[in-house]
Amino acid sequence: MPKMKTKSAAAKRFKRTAKGGFKSGNSFTSHRFHGKTKKQRRQLRGLSMMDKSNVKRYKKMIPAK
Repeated sequence: MPKMKTKSAAAKRFKRTAKGGFKSGNSFTSHRFHGKTKKQRRQLRGLSMMDKSNVKRYKKMIPAK
């Protein structure tokens, strides 16, 4: 049986955690910050956890690890 290939687009965007979850960067962070509050901008920094409802789909995209 052939190996499962990793979706390269998913590998670039998502990181797998030790417990099997996924982290990703936030959207709405590239421009137009004048329309966002300081709190919004602060909370959009860094990575955020993906919702549990999508984890099964992401595990198929990134089978290794």
